[in-house]
Amino acid sequence: MDARQSKRVANTPRAISLREAAQDPSSGHFRALTLFDESSSTVFAARTMVSGCLQDWGFGDMVDDARLVVSELVGNVVHHAVPDECLTRPGAARRIDVLVKAWPGWLFIGVADEDSTPPDLPVGEFVSPQLAGDFAEALLPDRGRGLLIVQRLVDAVWWSPKSLGGKTVWCRFDLDGTT
Repeated sequence: MDARQSKRVANTPRAISLREAAQDPSSGHFRALTLFDESSSTVFAARTMVSGCLQDWGFGDMVDDARLVVSELVGNVVHHAVPDECLTRPGAARRIDVLVKAWPGWLFIGVADEDSTPPDLPVGEFVSPQLAGDFAEALLPDRGRGLLIVQRLVDAVWWSPKSLGGKTVWCRFDLDGTT
């Protein structure tokens, strides 16, 4: 091998898998999608985007849980969010931003809306499973079941206010058992 060939080989980046790239801090991944809830396919579009980027990044094993999580979060915006007065425009559809971030050890999904009202994050079991006995439905709260499902599927759920109004509900999946 001559000096030119040796130099070319030395400067050729090593081929790495998408999963390795997602674990590399210098190559964290990010995708965002802005939706408007005027369409009946809003939740479908969010699920499709999340599925596609997880497949692209090598996280195919997480697609089912992530699709369900984003369905619940976007569905909550469609059915419950009321835009803040400062963000309301007559006749305008409500804006929903779906954010997906892969970073070493974690996958984050965020759904932002124009309503500053905090979500009703469940705080835990309301009735002990032993006390419920044959009445398993006693374990389900009257509302907030979607967020209860989300809490069971992810490793952490929280929300953050946006500076000009609205909020983002965040979910974190721990990758490969790391924290």
